[in-house]
Amino acid sequence: MADIVRPSEEAPSGRLLRVFLGARDRVGGVPASRAVVEAARELGLAGATVLRGSIGYGANSVIHRPELWRLSGDLPVVIEVVDSEAKVVALIERLESMLHGGGLITVESVRVLRYQGRRGSGS
Repeated sequence: MADIVRPSEEAPSGRLLRVFLGARDRVGGVPASRAVVEAARELGLAGATVLRGSIGYGANSVIHRPELWRLSGDLPVVIEVVDSEAKVVALIERLESMLHGGGLITVESVRVLRYQGRRGSGS
């Protein structure tokens, strides 16, 4: 992908995958968000980010929010991944076999304006 592309120039297209889960969701005994990130890495996707929500609800219409008397509730978690369509499709196929406890998966088209790792940081 290009280093920097100005919005007026032709930018490479990609796909943004979002996976909506609960913080308590598990896959094979580990948090589902961690399992999704590890699957993305194993498949060679460019990167993944886990975002924790402060309040939300899903298909069951149960509002999940932090409670004072509990250390952590089942707060919403969103995992975002951007890469080529082929790589995102491969990850979706993996997720279909992993995620059995519900969740929501969305995909949309994006223009990649910048993709670059930090120089000298190893990341």
